[in-house]
Amino acid sequence: MKAFLNDPKVKEKYLNRVQAHFDADEIIQGVYWEKGRGCGVGCTIEGSDHSRYETELGISRVIAKLEDRIFEGLENGESKEFPVKFLKAIKVGVDLSLVVPKFMLWLLSDPKDGVFQYAETEQTKKAIQEVIDLYKKKLKGKEVTIEEWTEVRCDTTADTAAAAYAYAAAAAYAADAAAYAADATACAAASAFDTAAYKKAKTKHFSKEAKKLLSLLKQAK
Repeated sequence: MKAFLNDPKVKEKYLNRVQAHFDADEIIQGVYWEKGRGCGVGCTIEGSDHSRYETELGISRVIAKLEDRIFEGLENGESKEFPVKFLKAIKVGVDLSLVVPKFMLWLLSDPKDGVFQYAETEQTKKAIQEVIDLYKKKLKGKEVTIEEWTEVRCDTTADTAAAAYAYAAAAAYAADAAAYAADATACAAASAFDTAAYKKAKTKHFSKEAKKLLSLLKQAK
């Protein structure tokens, strides 16, 4: 799959569309597509079917799900700007197949922003590490089978938000797994704070996720 179907006119079409929605203040959270207004995904395809990203833009539906969930987690001002930045970051004709594995590995194992640091038990640490190892295997160009992902999922336990994340991340072959994982990781990060600071901490982590995703999209070749 080549980004924007390897056609500059496709990028121009959708970037111009999203820019027009931004200029008209029609990019909003909480709604896919309704009366000419919608979320980042909604204003891109003017609908709600993430699979259309694949047929119309040459972008994986998993990446579309990530864009969607991060968009909803950002502060209002940053979220409005995110869809335009998202499309601008992707070069025409690049291969985006490694973007999600790289993003998930960062989300799991980064010493500063990853979820591993929030694991509360040895069992949870083991579950997360197993997922990390599979992503490393995938990034080395080796095949990771559905059976391997399923086995890791069966090893996870929901004793913490981190474990819930590992479970979601291990379902990488499911289209919505990455989006759920992004949300669960933000929750895990925020759980280290008191109730009053919870929302702020969660939003801050989504901002980091947005920056990381944009960086990986720009680096794709």
